[in-house]
Amino acid sequence: MACTTILAGKKATCDGATMIARNDDNPNGTFTVKKYRVVSPEEQPRLYKSVLSHVEIPLPDNPMRYTCTPNADPSIKGVWAAAGINEANVAMTATETITSNVRVLGADPLVEYEPAHDGQPEKAGGIGEEDIVVLVLPYIRSAREGVKRLGALLEEYGTYEMNGIAFADRDEVWYLETVGGHHWIASLLPDTCYAVLPNSFGEDNFHLEDALSNQERFMCSPDLKTFIDENHLTLTDNGVFNPRLAFGSHSDSDHVYNTPRMWYGQRYFNPTTIKWDGEDAQFSPLSDNMPWYRKPEHLITIDDVKYVLSSTFQGTPYDSYGSSSTAKLFRPIGINRTSFLSVAAIRDDVPESACAVEWFTYGCNVYNALVPQFTNVRRTPDYFANTTLEVSTDNFYWTNRLIGALADPHHAQTIIHIERYQESVGGKGRALVNEALRHVHEHEDDIQTYLESINQRIADMVKKETLKLLNDVLYTSSMNMKNSFMRSDQ
Repeated sequence: MACTTILAGKKATCDGATMIARNDDNPNGTFTVKKYRVVSPEEQPRLYKSVLSHVEIPLPDNPMRYTCTPNADPSIKGVWAAAGINEANVAMTATETITSNVRVLGADPLVEYEPAHDGQPEKAGGIGEEDIVVLVLPYIRSAREGVKRLGALLEEYGTYEMNGIAFADRDEVWYLETVGGHHWIASLLPDTCYAVLPNSFGEDNFHLEDALSNQERFMCSPDLKTFIDENHLTLTDNGVFNPRLAFGSHSDSDHVYNTPRMWYGQRYFNPTTIKWDGEDAQFSPLSDNMPWYRKPEHLITIDDVKYVLSSTFQGTPYDSYGSSSTAKLFRPIGINRTSFLSVAAIRDDVPESACAVEWFTYGCNVYNALVPQFTNVRRTPDYFANTTLEVSTDNFYWTNRLIGALADPHHAQTIIHIERYQESVGGKGRALVNEALRHVHEHEDDIQTYLESINQRIADMVKKETLKLLNDVLYTSSMNMKNSFMRSDQ
């Protein structure tokens, strides 16, 4: 999957929340139908079998409840739970598809599924994006535990693809990247920093000594140093190990597809500390050496994350809706094929029973709004959970898809309706979250029922506002059809 991830440490955000966010984007020509729901411990399998790779993995007997955003039809490609927060207030998002190189893949090949052929039985593949959230999130009580559990699964079963996976709890944000079929590295994001990660290998500094001993800020496969040395993967000679150089790609296509997104995100969060434009720019959309994290110039908000993950490179010569000769030169962040956006925000200044909120939305981010949902609940509102496979305005997924498709051909005429909608949903949603946080202590005996009622009020508000937006966009788009004629017929 082609995605964009944003991470933020607790001292980099305005309310002290750790944040992990990801656009879940589809391959070209694909629009995966999604829903948002809670999985109870009773629903969690004890023997997991992957649809794509056919690998079978026994699971522990003590799963926790968790939210997720699975495919509406799991029979085709599997569950693809994608992102969520469990009842221990630990979040994960999986996965950011990343790049590699032939030296790594030759040293540790991917574990690919092989069907039965010429009398030989099938050979199961490793784990991948389809599987990872289901295999990990119900069983971890910290972000650090998430890294360790996923690392152990990768070492035992391998993977058939290169992926980056983010974990967060109230204190820490960790990012794990796979290296070949069985190896991996993970880094703790500094509390004061953020990262923008666009389908390429991100981590560019790594301390093997810490990863193989105290694991204060780094973790990795236990044999990683031997793996690196035996396969001559280090490309630096200054004593500093750069995993992006060793494990990542160095292709021309990165400069169209990946590096421009990191450039835009860092340009947004650090507009004045770095020179981003002009012939003497320190970094350009083609730069391969942007650091994987930075300290932002101002504390980051949910709205900042949404803005960047909706970006079409607005404010630059590369705007997808612009008219310059360089418009549409690069793959935008906010693309038409986004299935959903999830932003997990976990605060440490409110009671644990209400500290985790997942902000999510469906469809093209240019034309949608983020919706908050408390995750310490037993069910999610039907408007978000009961996505049908047929187009219907009775659920949030399809209404968003319709709005994006109708608005895009008439972007300049419809964007005013979109902006008003985003402001209205954003303001009203936050008001309900703030109301809940003020009164959560009054409902400690049945906190889940109370939070479910707040989530439902948010869903009712969102449905009303979204249907109004659909009406406005439909009218504007209809008036701008190419066969319109100004003289009225009687």
